[in-house]
Amino acid sequence: MIAKASVVLCLIITLLSGCHQAETEKKEEMPKLEATTPIREDTSVTKEYVCQIHAIRHIEVRALERGYLQNIFVDEGQMVNKGQPMFKIMPNIYQAELLKAQAEANTMNIEYLNTKGLADKNIVSANELALAKVKLDKANAEVKLMETHLSFTDINAPFDGIMDHLKVRSGSLLDEGALLTTLSDISKLWVYFNVPESEYLDYKMHKHDDAPVKVQLKMANGQTYNQPGVIETIEADFDNTAGNIEFRATFSNPDKLLRHGETGTILMAKPYKNALIIPQKAVFEVMDKTYVYVVNNEEKLEQRLIKIEADLPHMSIVKDGLKDDDKVLLEGLRKVHPGQEVKIDLRPPEKVRSELELYTE
Repeated sequence: MIAKASVVLCLIITLLSGCHQAETEKKEEMPKLEATTPIREDTSVTKEYVCQIHAIRHIEVRALERGYLQNIFVDEGQMVNKGQPMFKIMPNIYQAELLKAQAEANTMNIEYLNTKGLADKNIVSANELALAKVKLDKANAEVKLMETHLSFTDINAPFDGIMDHLKVRSGSLLDEGALLTTLSDISKLWVYFNVPESEYLDYKMHKHDDAPVKVQLKMANGQTYNQPGVIETIEADFDNTAGNIEFRATFSNPDKLLRHGETGTILMAKPYKNALIIPQKAVFEVMDKTYVYVVNNEEKLEQRLIKIEADLPHMSIVKDGLKDDDKVLLEGLRKVHPGQEVKIDLRPPEKVRSELELYTE
């Protein structure tokens, strides 16, 4: 009996030793998972807004007088200079009316001079002289009016700009106010874009001085325009239906590359001071909530709820839920669970970020 008991005891000891050895080997074989700590730095996030591009001046060129269009001196798409002739309306009628007005003014001038001579000799009263002067002034005013009508038959460019389509052709009978073409001053551009209410509030709350806020313009071909823009004005009222407010940025256009009516995308950087940043690969979602795994002092995992302020390339700005010295798990997120004991390879955050950027290039 004693011999049998000894054999059983030996078997039990052997089994326990084997189990302990297996557990030790299992612990030794447990792989190390990469982890890192957050980065604290100043950064910015680029916001994108669809925009409409307008010339700083865009006007309709219209006829100021009725008549036949005698000449067109410009062509569609042409750059014109201030004062350059563009159109001429047949002036014959207005020239005749001016000659008539000048003749009438000459007659009134002769009458005035005769009346003045008589008044100087006290033959006529001062009232008659004053009446003759009024008639002369009226005739001279009529001459000025006819000269103005005649000048309106010459339509010149009011500023340097580029012409759009011709709306009429030579020989057309024009009514007063008839549209001839449109003219755009594209030396500078006004670019309009809508900003959501929450982002407008962020913009106003973070802007503590009068320094101009610079923006970039991404053109329709995906390239960034080579001139920076400056936000100059914000509309007075919100669009309650869309929850937006309109901003206006001004861009120089020295090469006349951009035209009135184009579209693009405004790129506006939003600064974040002393932001807490972690790699995006450390973040996972459960039921529309955002979490990370944090390794505590006992080398066990805690599932930590966090709030993301904004996303950067490969990185996320954390608004709440993490501290600077928290150790955040980077890999194996789907293979672990809260409370699990893990071994980690704690890597410098700067090196982790540089590797992420290198990997995606």
